[in-house]
Amino acid sequence: MSPRQKILIVDDEPDIRELLEITLGRMKLDTRSARNVKEARDWLAREPFDLCLTDMRLPDGNGLELVQHIQQRHPQVPVAMITAFGSLDTAINALKAGAFDFLTKPVDLNRLRELVSSALRMHAAEGSENTIDKRLLGDSPPMRTLRKQISKLARSQAPIYISGESGSGKELVARLIHEQGPRIDRPFVPVNCGAIPTELMESEFFGHRKGSFTGAVEDKPGLFQAANGGTLFLDEVADLPLTMQVKLLRAIQEKAVRSIGGQQESVVDVRILCATHKDLSAEVAAGRFRQDLYYRLNVIELRVPSLRERREDILQLADNVLRRLADGTGQPAARLDAQALDTLKSYRFPGNVRELENMLERAYTLCENDQIEAGDLRLADTPSTSDPGEPNLADIDNLEDYLESIERKLILQALEETRWNRTAAAQRLSLTFRSMRYRLKKLGLD
Repeated sequence: MSPRQKILIVDDEPDIRELLEITLGRMKLDTRSARNVKEARDWLAREPFDLCLTDMRLPDGNGLELVQHIQQRHPQVPVAMITAFGSLDTAINALKAGAFDFLTKPVDLNRLRELVSSALRMHAAEGSENTIDKRLLGDSPPMRTLRKQISKLARSQAPIYISGESGSGKELVARLIHEQGPRIDRPFVPVNCGAIPTELMESEFFGHRKGSFTGAVEDKPGLFQAANGGTLFLDEVADLPLTMQVKLLRAIQEKAVRSIGGQQESVVDVRILCATHKDLSAEVAAGRFRQDLYYRLNVIELRVPSLRERREDILQLADNVLRRLADGTGQPAARLDAQALDTLKSYRFPGNVRELENMLERAYTLCENDQIEAGDLRLADTPSTSDPGEPNLADIDNLEDYLESIERKLILQALEETRWNRTAAAQRLSLTFRSMRYRLKKLGLD
């Protein structure tokens, strides 16, 4: 018979301690109780624990001090903070300090049981750092740092803002955070906020009831309901219109959503991860993104480095892509010759890893004798790492053709970065869909 898991309860109110002890005892968990920070530290020094629940205000200190102590001395123990009702700032500070999650008083026992179960599942996800190493390739210092940050942040339930350029791997990072955490057996639901038509956003996020509007022929759950118990990844969150930002903020704060046409809110337990290639703080300053939503989403920021910042990883990434292409076709893996590798290392990669993958797939198709040469990469007319400077008038024979070539490159880049979603690509370029369709036809890209 395996030993029962053990929880440390830290609260100076006897009634709260007793309530938690009874509830956790019914979950077949052992408990130890402490009235203050000193007693809690004594228990931690004497016995191993699987979780710590601590009040924010304690007679000889506060819960944040205990969170920091556990982070330093007992990092394997997740901590959940118990705060006064409405103390959202306190809860956010606890998450930033390293708390796993938080509860508000009066304690909702269903929420308590969910939190405890989630924290205890964390141990099943630990020790799987090899998964990160295999899927997030690169031995450069920025990538080693990123893998460590993912392992640490996966233990928390704090909202995370994943920043980085298009194509740098933000969705992969979000998936790894989900898979390394206690929600691994629950849904991971990614959504490209820039690809949803504005008039359908509320229905997509929160669902609708049958008959609530023309075309609503049956009940449909939204993305929040689909991600219940798991993780909702909001990619390109900066593209949300302001009206939708208000509704999203309320759903995150209340942890409840109401379907279109529904009479009651339904409680949802969702961890929010978000990303955008834009500078979100600049969007706030420009009035295009709500400051209160920004602070709610950006509890912790995780930056994904661009490929330019980790050039020493290009060979490893390229080898992996070429092996994958070979496995998919049943053909031998192609090799990069020295000149091709030098060409890759000197290229700026504005599209990052995604651009490298597309480039190698094209070169793999074009190369002869399973060897990729510099010419197969088709980079002769692309800018290198050096500053391309201003266009030279002597190099321009026809202005219309020159401008058309620039337009073609930018539209192709936008399409590649949005995985050929024309609506999202149009929004990325600040074009209407009709204008985008016209340009695609004019340039022969439709």
